[in-house]
Amino acid sequence: MTVNVSLSDLMQAFIQVGLRAGDGVIVHSSLSSLGRVEGGAEGGAETVIDALQNVITLKGTLLMPSFNHGAPFEAGGTGVYDPKTIPSTNGAIPDAFWRRPDVHRSLNPTHAFAAWGARSAHYIEGHEHTLTLGPDSPLGRLWQDDGYGLLLGVDYRVNTFHHLVETVTGAPCLGRRTEAYPVRLPNGELVTGRTWGWREAPCPLTDNGSYGETLAQLGLERRAKVGNASLRLFRLSEAYTVDLLQKSDSEVGIG
Repeated sequence: MTVNVSLSDLMQAFIQVGLRAGDGVIVHSSLSSLGRVEGGAEGGAETVIDALQNVITLKGTLLMPSFNHGAPFEAGGTGVYDPKTIPSTNGAIPDAFWRRPDVHRSLNPTHAFAAWGARSAHYIEGHEHTLTLGPDSPLGRLWQDDGYGLLLGVDYRVNTFHHLVETVTGAPCLGRRTEAYPVRLPNGELVTGRTWGWREAPCPLTDNGSYGETLAQLGLERRAKVGNASLRLFRLSEAYTVDLLQKSDSEVGIG
């Protein structure tokens, strides 16, 4: 059954699940999972973003993936990553988010992040010069700031954070900075940007991890519901600890 979801409904749910003013949080989302969101097909994503910003305020920082997954460099693509024009393939909410004038977007050619709020400029700064999901990436900086992850209508399979754990611990599936593509800087200059190579070997968390179940069993996530969608909020530092245990168990099993 399709339900109607208002700005107020969303704000109440985000507060219920544990978000507060001043929090830093990365959000993975599915707009269609919610139902009929106030603002309609064109504006529903904007309503979700407004609700998140209203709850965490400018004292907090909102981070979303704005990945293109290499689409510009495939047949028929532009051949260039331009942070001002290239769509995100992460869904309607992230694609609306990065387009806002007060949102910063990083310069990684395939896996850029978008950020808003108190630490936004710091989080995206220099992403093109570091590991795609390393400790100095936008997500890595949020993790080091003791930030949160919020899953809105999606499960842990789309949670990017486990790739950070794999990167930091040297999992063999991620090729560090092994691919290079053209990137257009904000001033119009074209440069070469580097990004990771994907799937050089099995990924212990991606392929075998069940850390989401473990987080729930240990009481390390908070849940709420809004419309037809489930919400899950977890602390990145706690997910990192659980991920390490899952990674070790997986590697023992593989060996």
